[in-house]
Amino acid sequence: MTDRKATLSVGDKSIELPVYSGTVGPDVIDVRGLVQEGVFTYDPGFVSTAACESAITYIDGAKGVLLHRGYPIDQLAEQSDFLEVCYLLLNGELPSEDENKRFHDTIKNHTMLHDQMRNFFNGFRRDAHPMAIMCGVVGALSAFYHDQMDVTDPKQREVTAHRLIAKMPTIAAWCYKYSVGQPFMYPRNDLSYAENFLHMMFGTPCEEYKPNPVLANAMDKIFILHADHEQNASTSTVRLAGSTGANPYACIASGIAALWGPAHGGANEAVLDMLAEIGDESNIETFIAKAKDKDDPFRLMGFGHRVYKNFDPRAKVMAQTAHEVLSELGLENDPLLKIAQRLEKIALEDEYFVKRQLYPNVDFYSGIILKAIGIPTSMFTVIFAMSRTIGWFSHWNEMVSGNYRIGRPRQLYTGSPKRDYPKK
Repeated sequence: MTDRKATLSVGDKSIELPVYSGTVGPDVIDVRGLVQEGVFTYDPGFVSTAACESAITYIDGAKGVLLHRGYPIDQLAEQSDFLEVCYLLLNGELPSEDENKRFHDTIKNHTMLHDQMRNFFNGFRRDAHPMAIMCGVVGALSAFYHDQMDVTDPKQREVTAHRLIAKMPTIAAWCYKYSVGQPFMYPRNDLSYAENFLHMMFGTPCEEYKPNPVLANAMDKIFILHADHEQNASTSTVRLAGSTGANPYACIASGIAALWGPAHGGANEAVLDMLAEIGDESNIETFIAKAKDKDDPFRLMGFGHRVYKNFDPRAKVMAQTAHEVLSELGLENDPLLKIAQRLEKIALEDEYFVKRQLYPNVDFYSGIILKAIGIPTSMFTVIFAMSRTIGWFSHWNEMVSGNYRIGRPRQLYTGSPKRDYPKK
C-alpha cells in the first residue's frame, strides 16, 4: 500500500483517488470515493476492476504465471497432492507432516453423505444433467447442517470446509451412478482422495475395484490444476452471494451454477465436441484453414486463454499427464485422441498459432485425459466443480473473515427518464 494519488478530471472538477500497490501485479486506483462526487466507473465484465483484496491466488497472464499462496502451480502439481493444496489454500501455509496427516484423516472421516440424501437423488429424472443434480444436492446440504452455519464462527467455517472437500467426490460420483442406473458406491477411507473418487465412479458391489495408480495420479493432478483461479466468474459469484451473509452451501451452489455456463466450465467438453466434429485426421487441414478464416464461425476449442497470453502453466503439467495416461491405457491409436495429438503438434509449430499465442490450454488436455479414463463428457464440469470447491470456499472464508460489504454493482442507465402516467 502507498499514499500515492491519482487525479481524475470530470468537467471542471478534479478528484483525487488513492493508489494502492499489492505484493505483485498492477497498481489499483481506489474509486470508492467517486459516488460522493456523483459519478461511477463503467466496466462491463469487471475486467479492469478489483472487487476485493485477496491473498490466495495470483495470475500474471502475460508471463504465464499462476501462484497459490506464492507457490507456482507446476511445483504444486509435481510435488504436492490435492488435499495438501486444499490445506494451503485454506490456511495460507503448507502443513507440517503432522498437520498434513491430521488433515487427510479429517477429510476421510467426512466423506459419507447423510443417508436421507439418497432419497433426494430420486427426485431427479434419470436423464437429468449431473450439474443440475450437483447444484441441487450441494444447496440441500444446508438443510442437514442448518444448526452449524454461523458464518461468524471460525470453527463452524472450518468444519464446513472439511465437509465440502470430503463430500464433493461422493456427490459427484453419485450424480454419475444415478444417471446410469447403477448402485451408489460408498466411500472407502483406506483409499486416497483420487482413488476413492475413481472407486465410487467405476466400482460396483459385484466385485472389488482396484484404482489404477497412473489414473489416480492423473485425477489428482486435474484436481490440483483446477483448485483455484483467482477472481473468475464462479468465484466472483460465490463472493457476491456470500456478501449477503448467505450460508456457505448456498454460496457454493451459486458457484456451481455459474461454472455450468459453457463459456466458463464447459470448455473441456467443447474440446471433445470439436474433435468429434473434425472426425478424422484427414479432415484436420480443412478445419485448420477454417480456424484461420476470420469469417468462418468454426473455432478451435482448447487453444489460447482469456487470461494467459503466454502458455497456460497448467497445460504443461496436463500435457505430460495426458501422454502418461494414453500410454498406460494403450490408447495412442484412438481416433479422436490421434486428432488431438496432431492438433497439439500443429498449434505448437504453426506460425499462425504461435504468433497469436494460441497454445493448447488446460482444458484441451484435461478433456483428453477424462475421456481416456472413461468419464462421460456430461461429468467433465462436475469434476471441475468438485475441484474448484476448495477455491470457492477459501475465497468465501477469506471474505467473511474480514471486513466486507454486500455487493452492489452500479449501472449506466439508458432507459426512459421520468415520465407521467397518461391520464385516462
